[in-house]
Amino acid sequence: MDVLDQIGQGLWNAFQMAWAVWWALVLGFLLSGIVQAWAPRHGMERLLGGRGLRSLGLATGFGAASSSCSYAAVAIAKSTFQKGASLPAAMAFQFASTNLVFEIGIVIWIFIGWQFTLAEFAGGLILICLMWLALRLLVSRRTEERAREHALAADAGHVHHTAGGSPWRSLEAWRDVAKNFRHDWKMLWKEIVAGFLIAGFVSLLPLHVFNSLFLTHTGGTGQLLENVLIGPVVAVLSFVCSVGNIPLAAVLWSGGISFAGVIAFIYADLIILPLVVIYARYYGRRLAALLVAVMFATMVAAALAIDGIFSWAGLIPEHRPSLGSVSDRGISWNYTTALNVVFTAVALALFWLTRAGRAAAGAAAQAEH
Repeated sequence: MDVLDQIGQGLWNAFQMAWAVWWALVLGFLLSGIVQAWAPRHGMERLLGGRGLRSLGLATGFGAASSSCSYAAVAIAKSTFQKGASLPAAMAFQFASTNLVFEIGIVIWIFIGWQFTLAEFAGGLILICLMWLALRLLVSRRTEERAREHALAADAGHVHHTAGGSPWRSLEAWRDVAKNFRHDWKMLWKEIVAGFLIAGFVSLLPLHVFNSLFLTHTGGTGQLLENVLIGPVVAVLSFVCSVGNIPLAAVLWSGGISFAGVIAFIYADLIILPLVVIYARYYGRRLAALLVAVMFATMVAAALAIDGIFSWAGLIPEHRPSLGSVSDRGISWNYTTALNVVFTAVALALFWLTRAGRAAAGAAAQAEH
């Protein structure tokens, strides 16, 4: 009976955490879908062909205005690389599109506070600059061109829809938004569900489990370095990416992990094992190994840098919520419930638009025949 009670409590904790951020997820994916549909992309690959600061800035901006789905971000980055973007610019785009986007910032804010949201964005910029610099130094143009030839044989597997010049008030423009919204959910829902389930059950663990995995009470440089190195490893082994790893990050923070360790954990969504396999398929094993090593090193360095900056500025939160308060949030009639009702209606309307669009397209095809 105790086992069944624990399973029930873990599932209930996962549901409560999902309930707390459901409206934020829908809002974030809606904003992402709008940007993907209405922001012009013509000539983006040509603009990202260089290795200079201009290409870095453009890649970061394009990425921040693009998808937050980790798998989609990897596929789009590969597509831009195939079409002429430099490897440093493509990787900058990829990281910006998962670490500098609407929904992840909103969800981080709800779960662990605005300081972590600010650290995610500021540290993300540091990470991107460090990775861009490392790839410029370590990957020659010749190696890059060989990787491009390898990538040309791979299939992106995920296409975002653009409005194609349709006015934003038109039904067709909103159908494109709805298609992007649906595609991102279809790509990411398993990661999000897994993230909440893992966090729900991990929150049941006693504190000594965290103390055995992470240094949590020693303080000083030793704890900082251990946490920032182990954080990404836990993320890699959890197989959860993008928004899905934020609930677990909240649980780790409540369990005593350092600020830098939590930030490094969040950054590691792009080196989970399934994506490492994809990198090998896209770019070849040798370059994929180098990419993963560079990503890991820059994640650690960026987390340490932002920890130092925030420590100096006095921005690291002193209060940690208990493990129970992270997961046991309760459900009542409040602003969260009201927002969930509103944004559930928004999600249903967007899904209906995609179905209506497919039905209209099918009817048009039959009429032609």
